[in-house]
Amino acid sequence: MLKSMTGFGRAEKNVGNKTFLIDIKSLNGKQFDLSLKLPSLLKPFEFDIRRLLSENLGRGTVDCNISLKDTGQAKPVTINTDLAKAYYKPLAELSAALNLDPSHILSTLVKLPEVITPSSETLNDQEWIDFQSVLRSAIDDLNLHRLEEGKSLEEDLRLRIRNIVTQQDEVIKLEPLRKQKIRDGITRLLEENVGKENYDGNRLEQELVYYIEKIDITEEQVRLKNHCDYFLAMLEEKEESKGKKLSFLLQEIGREINTTGSKAYDSTIQKCVVQMKDDLEKAKEQILNVL
Repeated sequence: MLKSMTGFGRAEKNVGNKTFLIDIKSLNGKQFDLSLKLPSLLKPFEFDIRRLLSENLGRGTVDCNISLKDTGQAKPVTINTDLAKAYYKPLAELSAALNLDPSHILSTLVKLPEVITPSSETLNDQEWIDFQSVLRSAIDDLNLHRLEEGKSLEEDLRLRIRNIVTQQDEVIKLEPLRKQKIRDGITRLLEENVGKENYDGNRLEQELVYYIEKIDITEEQVRLKNHCDYFLAMLEEKEESKGKKLSFLLQEIGREINTTGSKAYDSTIQKCVVQMKDDLEKAKEQILNVL
């Protein structure tokens, strides 16, 4: 089971007399990178909100926007009476000195800084509990999308690995023919340039054995097969976050493919290697999106 890092989740619900709308968007990323926008009444809970998102989303570039929808209810305000009185005395004196109508002083007072401020509204304990359920609903919606996207990723990755295994089977079939072609080619080259009777056949056989051992790709094919089998087995595991492990396995698969290509000295095997590299690169592109 694979889970993608890409997805979108949304939840909307009433909490007390407030209506919260939560949108969460996630893209691929090496670590958990969160951009969080939330109303002022949730500022005291910002750390807890970040923790909930981090624990439930793993990694990725996450954009979370929490908005408070207008319910049409009046928002409470606070009047700083002491500050208003402190402003009033000099204003009244100035008004008298300038022979101005003092009836406008009140309208002036309420416009001065800090005289009227919004109440420092926040969530009570029960509202915070209810809000967490809204946030988890949005997270669950996002993770559902991630799972759906993960199914497509898993299907494509299986296809790429199966293609690599198919090409590897072809390489194994060609390997005995490759060794014989190398042996025949060197022997023919010596006969054409030195003459069949002018070289030591036993010495040639020793050198051929040494040379063929140097370019033998049996070990590479065994390791490549094991890596591919392990990759497919890991796809079956229930662990959610395994993108990094799968990425590491693809690097090891690539190492064995590259070594096979460098040792091959055979055009037909090189074609198989090129095809394996093509599927490997496509798998690497897909694995970037796996959680």
